[in-house]
Formats: sequence, structure tokens, C-alpha cells
Amino acid sequence: MQTRRLGNSDLEITPIGFGAWAIGGAGWAFAWGEQDDNESVGAIHAALDAGINWIDTAAVYGLGHSEEIVAKALQGLSQKPYVFTKCERVWDESGKVSGSLKADSLRREVEGSLKRLQTDVIDLYQIHWPQPDEDIEEGWTTLNELKAEGKVRWIGVSNFSAAQMKRAQAIAPITSLQPPYSLLAREIENDVLPYAAENNIGVLAYSPMHSGLLSGAFTKERAASLPADDWRSRNADFQEPNLSSNLELVELLREIGSDHGRTPGEVAIAWTLRDTVVTAAIVGARRPDQIAGIIGAGEFRLSQMEITQIDAFVDPAESPTA
Repeated sequence: MQTRRLGNSDLEITPIGFGAWAIGGAGWAFAWGEQDDNESVGAIHAALDAGINWIDTAAVYGLGHSEEIVAKALQGLSQKPYVFTKCERVWDESGKVSGSLKADSLRREVEGSLKRLQTDVIDLYQIHWPQPDEDIEEGWTTLNELKAEGKVRWIGVSNFSAAQMKRAQAIAPITSLQPPYSLLAREIENDVLPYAAENNIGVLAYSPMHSGLLSGAFTKERAASLPADDWRSRNADFQEPNLSSNLELVELLREIGSDHGRTPGEVAIAWTLRDTVVTAAIVGARRPDQIAGIIGAGEFRLSQMEITQIDAFVDPAESPTA
């Protein structure tokens, strides 16, 4: 796969990265249900073998477990991928998650991530959520200090608004933004993406398949049988009345993909990457065999006619014939 420069950094990354949210396993508020660690390691190896050169994780995924599994998968590899992780989400002894951008908390967090990842430096360290908002300046100042100290190579933000990025930019340059972006989540198009473009901030779009809903593997039956410890079971997009229309969209993606030998998921990811402001997409996988259904999106490009067709389906008001 060709690579792209991430914002103001020296990181040349593939258009698709491996997302390690789901491999954190069960037992925390935003888990995806039970997960086999051996399958997780196999999925990472399959992604690297297919040419993906970066992994995105976070301390809170599995309350530290995801970072540990990433480290396990990378043990003994002569050529290792870039590893990106996140701070700010902390948890107590009972597993209750909260947000902190205080300097002492972030310094404890980076040491915890370095230990779990078994590394001396983190390639990209990101503030996971801008919470609490009033502490953004303290948090971003601390990340800039960690960069100067050599704990992390580059620093970025996640889930920030344009106004919040402007506040951080006044302190130190932002290398990257990680926002949710998919056919079913387009809120960042109005002001967040333009701000990123104007300020040379790389964009790492997460959930381009809308947490698996647009992968082509989802059905009404599967949605109804999601276990209680899978956060998607409580999400409106996986429930009626939204579910039926969302699955109709998947059938359109399937139809378009069939003309190119691509899966619906690859079409969904390619749509996210159609905008050059988006540097790359974070794509999760829980099993080695899932990589084959997503990897083609790294090179696949939709035609303008196909993009128009998809956009008209999602928002008929935008259709030229509406």
C-alpha cells in the first residue's frame, strides 16, 4: 500500500490502520463482548502481513488489556509497526471510567502505557476525549512536555471540536485528530474537517464501517442477538427503526462493491477515504480472516458517480434529482 504523511509529523502511514478497541475484551463499559486473545494476536499479524503499518489502541480499551495484547503480538518482530495510543480515560478499582486531563494523571498514564506496550517511546500519543473541557489547556501542555522529554514522538487529539483544537493549537501544534467518521456519522464535515485541512492536522477517521454495521456481515438476527456486554446492543443504529434503513444502505454498498470484487465494508471505508483531508481510516478486526474483507480499501477508489449514488441514498435531499 502507498503511504501518506500524517499531519506535521514524519510518520508515513498506510491508508488503513489496525483498530484495537474490540480486542480489549469484555468486562468494561464499552466492551464488544468476549474476545479470544489468540484470535486478537492473529488478527494483528494478518493485518501486518497484508501491509498495514500502524496500530491504534488506547489505555482504556479493556482497562489496559488491549495495549498488553498489542505488545504480545509485536514481541519478536524484526520490523514493528507504528503504535498509537491514547490517554485521559482513567478507571478506578471497580472499573468505573472517568476523564482526567490533570498533569499528574497524564504522567501516570503515559508510564502505564509504556509499560503495557513494552516500549520506550510511543509514536503518537492522543488525548482520547476533551473532558473535562476546562482542563484542555493543562492536558495539552502536559502532552507537549512529554513530547519534549522523549516519552512520545508526536501528539494528537481525539473527539475534539474545531473550537477545542483552536485552543490546543495556541499552545502547541496538533499532529492529528481522531474523529468518528462514516456514512452514518458525518457531523465533522461542517467545521472540523475544514479546520484540520487549514492547519495541516492529519485526520485518522475511526469507525468507518460504523462499528461493523456497514461491514456486510451484519444482519437483523445478529443485531438482535448481540450480548448485553456488547455496547452496540444499546446503540440506536443497531435497533429499529434505524437498523432496517442502515442495512438497506449496506445492500447498496454490496451492489457497488460487486462490480469491483470488493466487500460492502471496503466500499464504506473507501467512501470515508474519498476526501483527501482524511489521512487514513482506523479499521477494527477481531479475527485473522476479517482482514481479507477490509484490506482492499487501502487502494480501492470510488468513482464520482458511485460517490454521488451513495450520498443520494444516505441524504436524498442532496440528490441532484431531488
